[in-house]
Amino acid sequence: MADIGIDLGTATVLVYDSVKGLLIKEPSVVAVDASTGEVLKVGEEAFKMIGRTPDRIRALYPLKDGVISDFDQTEQMLRHFLKKASESTLSKPRVCICVPSGITGVESRACVNAAVSAGARKVYLIEEPVAAALGAGLDLSVPRGRFILDMGGGTTDIAVLSLNGIVCKKSIKLAGRKLDEAIVRCVRTDRNVLIGEKMAERIKIEVGSVFYTEDKEMEAKGRNLHTGLPEKFVIRTSDIYDALMEQVMQIVTAVQQILEITPPELSADIWEDGLIMTGGGALLHGLGDLISQHAKIKVRLAEHPVECVAIGTALSFSKLDELYDGFVTPSTHTH
Repeated sequence: MADIGIDLGTATVLVYDSVKGLLIKEPSVVAVDASTGEVLKVGEEAFKMIGRTPDRIRALYPLKDGVISDFDQTEQMLRHFLKKASESTLSKPRVCICVPSGITGVESRACVNAAVSAGARKVYLIEEPVAAALGAGLDLSVPRGRFILDMGGGTTDIAVLSLNGIVCKKSIKLAGRKLDEAIVRCVRTDRNVLIGEKMAERIKIEVGSVFYTEDKEMEAKGRNLHTGLPEKFVIRTSDIYDALMEQVMQIVTAVQQILEITPPELSADIWEDGLIMTGGGALLHGLGDLISQHAKIKVRLAEHPVECVAIGTALSFSKLDELYDGFVTPSTHTH
């Protein structure tokens, strides 16, 4: 029987098999016929449609801030990815899905039910920092403080882990997507130009920085709100620096708050080992330097930051009996 780990992200879905490795990495987007509600495309094909569809077709994200906002579309999306990942339709896989630390009972049940409806044999939910730590190759069974920050598309989860459990944690609904939205607002305010979310993400990746040493620039395209005509313009790191800093400082503050409530012995471990960052959002230029400057600790990026959580969910099957904390309540283990 197959065991599959799923990083059900707000922006991207990663499906990982502990034996075969990464099976699927696609945007968590579905294209829906507005009149019938029928799902037309899922993943990469649906992502290409964003901002380019006629009125009768909508390309949208069924997850918001790391949790399900549209149950039916999430179920269809999971069904598509599970079918793609499973070689045989005869054997239903065991599935472990990672969820934000601050997930509610209603949200966790929606996640489990969607996976069961999509064809999972048994479903486990694991909290993102725990999955990220496992994926980063950390040994959680030892009495040593591990400090993890996982920044995805919808949420940023911060936690201190020790002895197979979570000592303290915090989940904030601010991550990659909020940074894209901040860039859209910034360009609209400063230049009176409207850009799409794909362009905003490109700007963030290519010139975005919260600890910049050089003023990079790139060419961007959008629609001038004054004339209504397409416009091409040059945008620099300095143009969006303040907009990104306003958002990212909330993450820095959350890191400081966790450090303030961490037991002294574990604080000593963290001072020695530092903070490990995972998730696609953690790739933002200068984020590690900014946290290090304010929190006065070492910060490093995990080896495979984007895949870390997916790898950890797949590896968690071997830890089912060991982890005292991290799995979201046993009642969510569903046949």
